[in-house]
Amino acid sequence: MQKNIVLLCLSILLIATKTYAQNNRINTSNTIAWTSLMSNIKVKGNWSLLVEYHNRRAQLYKDGQQSLVRLGLNYKMNSQTFFRIGYAWAENFAYGEYPINSLGKTFTEHRIYESLLYTHQLDKVSISHRFMLEQRFIGKYLSAASITEDEYTYANRIRYMVKCQIPLKGRQLKNKTPYISCYNELFIGFGKNVNAIFDQNRCAVLCGYRWNTTTSLEIGFINQQLQLNRSINNWHIFQNNTGITTNLNVNL
Repeated sequence: MQKNIVLLCLSILLIATKTYAQNNRINTSNTIAWTSLMSNIKVKGNWSLLVEYHNRRAQLYKDGQQSLVRLGLNYKMNSQTFFRIGYAWAENFAYGEYPINSLGKTFTEHRIYESLLYTHQLDKVSISHRFMLEQRFIGKYLSAASITEDEYTYANRIRYMVKCQIPLKGRQLKNKTPYISCYNELFIGFGKNVNAIFDQNRCAVLCGYRWNTTTSLEIGFINQQLQLNRSINNWHIFQNNTGITTNLNVNL
């Protein structure tokens, strides 16, 4: 099982490397500050609810980058595997030298998603894998005079994240334990409305503290490599965004 996961992950990374290596690129950068609140609420038996809110800012806290709410229904298949289905709402703001929207407008995105989460232990390191498939409905303006989105464009995206947690005290992540957390997440777009196969890549290194089974806090460094789904004179637009991220996890 673990060998098959490794082979799949290597295949995804090879695809991303090939699509990311482009010469006709416009490069820009932003300083970001991301804050998130995440909670899993047990309902009954193997069922639980996911509630997330992400407030993402650019130029540190000066400009809005994205406000995102994600809801999900979890089913625990076994001690290592979860299946999740849900909905996400995102408000995307105009920021930086080259805004995501070519007209420099704020636009809304609605997503339906399905994901599979698998966790295993390697010595003292806890490793988790998340595979996510998204069906995206992205707001589009037909003219600069439009006040609200005129229509929604459909697109698909697949995401893969690998995350490691290493306790700094003892061999297991228990209550009142500091730890190091690091992750990398790759986004690949596909479908007729997708111009950029490589969508983005996020990697982060964080210091965390677990107070108890319900509450933990993480603060650290994040890097976001983002390719816009548009071009200027056939030049692809890439953002290299770096900054700080803070995650509060409260599980009920």
